[in-house]
Amino acid sequence: MEYRVQVHSGGRFVLPPQLRKELQIKTGDEIVLQLENGTIRMVPLNQAVVMVQQSVKKYVPKGTSLVDDLIQARREVAVHE
Repeated sequence: MEYRVQVHSGGRFVLPPQLRKELQIKTGDEIVLQLENGTIRMVPLNQAVVMVQQSVKKYVPKGTSLVDDLIQARREVAVHE
């Protein structure tokens, strides 16, 4: 689907209601803007986080908790401080 919006002063524009509904964007939500080959890509922050998690997940062995590993590493550093 394609939407056309007008840019107002300060670079502001309004996302059409149909687009906000489709992307489940609510007032106060953050959106990540990415510049790709002269095109702006808009991704809701929560979706960007999911995309990053999925891309990192393939490098983490099954059964490994990155959170637990980070906590353990921080504890080891704290012992030496």
